[in-house]
Amino acid sequence: MPNWFEEWFDTEEYLNVYRHRNEEDAKNLFNLINKNILLKKESKVLDLACGAGRHSILFAKNGFDVTAVDISDNLLNVARETASELALNINFINSDLRKLHLTEKYHLILNLFTSFGYFESDDENEEIIKFASEHLLDNAYFVIDFFNIVYLKKNIIPVSYDKIEDVIIKQERVFEGNRILKKITITKKNDVKYYYESVRTYSKDELITLIIKNGLRIQNIIGNYLGVEFEEINSPRVIIIAKK
Repeated sequence: MPNWFEEWFDTEEYLNVYRHRNEEDAKNLFNLINKNILLKKESKVLDLACGAGRHSILFAKNGFDVTAVDISDNLLNVARETASELALNINFINSDLRKLHLTEKYHLILNLFTSFGYFESDDENEEIIKFASEHLLDNAYFVIDFFNIVYLKKNIIPVSYDKIEDVIIKQERVFEGNRILKKITITKKNDVKYYYESVRTYSKDELITLIIKNGLRIQNIIGNYLGVEFEEINSPRVIIIAKK
């Protein structure tokens, strides 16, 4: 039986549900990262769980040598098409991050937009940070962008509805133990499909502990894509910039 992310990310419905992930967010995050790290053009960048390639494409457009990895053929095809239209040379790799084998080392490794905590095992989740640490050059950077669990618990929307033409999308969210679960019901006329998400919730301090444990130093902790300093209660994101 496939994992939830293998099934869900490879559907056209996924792109509809997350169509609000706009280019402005990606540009703001790119600018934020670029402002807080020192990287020469043509530096090697690895984007772990790149999705449809929004961030990878921005880094490539700005002169970086980008490798982008994702488990979803569906999302990678979107990314490849965009890169091709822009005449960008990005090395796209289709792989489960747990099975990824790379020999190169990088100046910057990214894990953005809550692309962490998908696996059932804490050890498997930590392996992503361990992998990043092992594949960084000396004085290179790791950036992780995750939701702020304190903010999310205060502002969670238990049920929401969206409509795209004749398609109704219902999303139900609930905390269960140390995970946040989402049930997505997509109704088109008489056809109903169900999908699920299950993400391990990590606090800012838990993320810091994992990063330091794996040999990295914390440089900055930022609370949103516009660069506002992290506040436990009011920041929607935990954006951690660490250095090897």
